[in-house]
Amino acid sequence: MSALVPLPVILPLCAAGLKLAIGARLERLQRFISAGVLAAVLVVSLVLLVAADRHGPQVMFAGGWAPPVGIVLVADRLSALMLVISSAVTLCVLVYSVGQGMADNDEVTPLSVFHPSYLVLVAGVSDTFLAGDLFNLYVGFELMLTASYVLMTIGGTLSRIRAGATYAVVSLLSSMLFLAAVAMVYAATGTVTMARLPARLDALPDGVGMLIQIALLGVFAIKAAVFPMAAWLPDSYPTAPAPVTAVFAGLLTKVGVYAILRTQTLLFPGHRIGDVLMVLALLSLLVGILGAVAQTDLKRLLSFTLISHMGYMVFGIGLATRGGISGAVFYVAHHITVQTTLFLVAGLVERRSGTTDLQSLGGLARLSPLLGVMFFIPAMNLAGIPPLSGFLGKLGLLRAGIDDGGALAYLLVAGGTATSLLTLYALAKAWNLAFWRAPTPEMCAAGTVLEDTEADSDDDEEATSGQGTRTTGPRAVLDRWEPAPVRRRGAATFGGQEITTSATLPLSMTVATVALVLFGLAFTVLAGPLFSLTDRAAGELIARTPYVEAVTR
Repeated sequence: MSALVPLPVILPLCAAGLKLAIGARLERLQRFISAGVLAAVLVVSLVLLVAADRHGPQVMFAGGWAPPVGIVLVADRLSALMLVISSAVTLCVLVYSVGQGMADNDEVTPLSVFHPSYLVLVAGVSDTFLAGDLFNLYVGFELMLTASYVLMTIGGTLSRIRAGATYAVVSLLSSMLFLAAVAMVYAATGTVTMARLPARLDALPDGVGMLIQIALLGVFAIKAAVFPMAAWLPDSYPTAPAPVTAVFAGLLTKVGVYAILRTQTLLFPGHRIGDVLMVLALLSLLVGILGAVAQTDLKRLLSFTLISHMGYMVFGIGLATRGGISGAVFYVAHHITVQTTLFLVAGLVERRSGTTDLQSLGGLARLSPLLGVMFFIPAMNLAGIPPLSGFLGKLGLLRAGIDDGGALAYLLVAGGTATSLLTLYALAKAWNLAFWRAPTPEMCAAGTVLEDTEADSDDDEEATSGQGTRTTGPRAVLDRWEPAPVRRRGAATFGGQEITTSATLPLSMTVATVALVLFGLAFTVLAGPLFSLTDRAAGELIARTPYVEAVTR
């Protein structure tokens, strides 16, 4: 079984190399390779999850070399569960991206750039989940981030390059700090193998151990967009194409949370900086959701809810109890799926209406009932409406906080409850403006061409100031006054080219989004078994012994 452990890393990397060699030719074969590889990774991840749950952590020593000489990959309950969730989500996003490329008549860019970069990103995510030493964890992050730089700036538009520059600067800074932290660990202990570090870190003077802990926590907090290290996120993610934004928001930040969870439980057990984590959690909850309430753009609203809900996960880690960690793991799995789904829906809203500006949207529930359902279900799930998994995850965390009994824990229980209510308010506002009210005059008619607009503001004003014209003929979907058929806005295609709005949602994009909606609902139906699994994972993390013995025996 240990031979399966490296496959979630190796398969996407091999497929990326093959696709780069093929180039933009053989479109159907290229799509089949990408989807087939990610489907295989999902199957392997499920097998590893079952094996880790039944038989303990699955370990693979690269080249047969044991630590500290060789690289070790470990699949325990936590990492295997994260692999399953990430594999399912990335597969659905890939299907969505294929549909977007076909709808835009822009197959060259997705095939020649997006797909190889996306597969490298998947390999990096898998490597971070499986890494058994800090340096390999760093390599996984760098593999993931290198691909993300390409995906963030794909198409080369001005807005994407500007956002990508900010993202690259923040990521490179955090990577430099991470490498410095790894050097500190090695200098102090003589190893970076995580299974060997607990005993050696315990033997260090308290000041040295605390410095290493704070250094690693700071690095991972930047990558997880925990307040106050989250200012870069709302301006960076919304500019990318919908599939890129979705996988970044849903998955990449959770890799940072995973790293915090892994290091805080395995390397620094106890409650030494639990209060610091809970303060950061409370600030993330409140500042993020207040920012979301103030937004008038759907993508930015979702970006701020992302920052806010990171607080729930950090809350569970800060409690450092079995109930808190179990609730945090459950909420991470739930949030990856729901947040990704909402950003994919935002992409469909843009495809149907030409914008995600809530002030310009309206009537989508009548114009596209399926789109309304696809938004409403994950939105209520994120807000924590019973009996959905968002409610169950928050309930588990709040119960763990009450069981803790500390003043800060009770404050976080109150803050978490208030954040859930404000999340409901923000998403209900988005629903009312975009879906429930009557269509606004600013909405694009189906068939409206949305041109690439990296021109100056004077050109934008000239292009959007024309009088409305009555829409007729094959491009008409409503017998009412519509805006002029050509409007200027930020390009939404992979290649930064013009797009055409459509009354009919592209099939592949719709199927992928519906699949993720159903996947999110599966967490509600299977909440009992999933909570049992996360509880066993939390027990394994707190005990540390199964992980350490599996690697060092």
